[in-house]
Amino acid sequence: MRVWEPFDVSKPNPTVSARCEEGCFGFVTLPFGCSNEYRTYIFLRFLMSASYAINMPSVAAQTAPSPTDKYSVILPTYNERKNLPVIVWLLAKTFESAGINWEIVIVDDASPDGTQEIAKQLAGIYGEDKIILKPRAGKLGLGTAYVHGLNYCTGNFVIIMDADFSHHPKFIPEFIKLQKLHNLDVVTGTRYSSHPSPKPTASSPSIGLGPGGVYGWDLKRKLVSRGANYLADTILTPGVSDLTGSFRLYRLHVIKDIISRCTSKGYVFQMEIIVRARALGYTVGEVPITFVDRIYGESKLSGNEIVGYAKGVASLWWSV
Repeated sequence: MRVWEPFDVSKPNPTVSARCEEGCFGFVTLPFGCSNEYRTYIFLRFLMSASYAINMPSVAAQTAPSPTDKYSVILPTYNERKNLPVIVWLLAKTFESAGINWEIVIVDDASPDGTQEIAKQLAGIYGEDKIILKPRAGKLGLGTAYVHGLNYCTGNFVIIMDADFSHHPKFIPEFIKLQKLHNLDVVTGTRYSSHPSPKPTASSPSIGLGPGGVYGWDLKRKLVSRGANYLADTILTPGVSDLTGSFRLYRLHVIKDIISRCTSKGYVFQMEIIVRARALGYTVGEVPITFVDRIYGESKLSGNEIVGYAKGVASLWWSV
């Protein structure tokens, strides 16, 4: 049964338009309709997507990636049935508008909500060479999801991001610009800086879409995150402002080398990647991003992850 049918909102389609009454904007649910709450959810997604598509910069002219470059996106998923079609559509729009070769590797940890069925349908729409589903038997951890996904990447660059729309694809062209400008090995998104690092020269193109930030968190969570990053920066001196974010661009051989040396699990894994990258002499840059807490579904940050963070900082200080 086909559940989702994406369509390009920039190209009116009478058939699709007529069926919007039983579905929602941007994506049509078939053969059933949806609740008013879910209509609102998709409408908000549509507004964000349409606004981005209209205002998207000419990334091909600004980044000028090599024709031989290919970007593999790893999307770890768990219960992302309703987010996956939207994030895939935006990723495809971003890459294809810039003439960039791409693929998306979906690593699903046995989601019970039908995420894998959606991924298969998306592969039928975009092509099995573009949407690559590589499921696992259960929830085995974020770090091992990256390792699993890397085994199937065919690009020379890898982008790792969340599938729950906390990370917007509109920042990817900025990552690419900074990487090309400074020939970096790693580019990470930062919520806690207003400017890219290294700073562009006066003659270089503008990089970044504004200062970094977080939306959807209460004051307590913001303070905890800020404090955790300050603690890690003080003790480990990695030279970046955001150690715990997961929205990053890597050279394929670099991330494979770093991951082969990592021992942490969960969200500490993000911190260890940057710390080890610096220790191994790889070059790291930052681009400001806005992080939006997931609108639909539950955040996957658990109390155990928070407790493990402090242990992770101590372990990295001792071992790296």
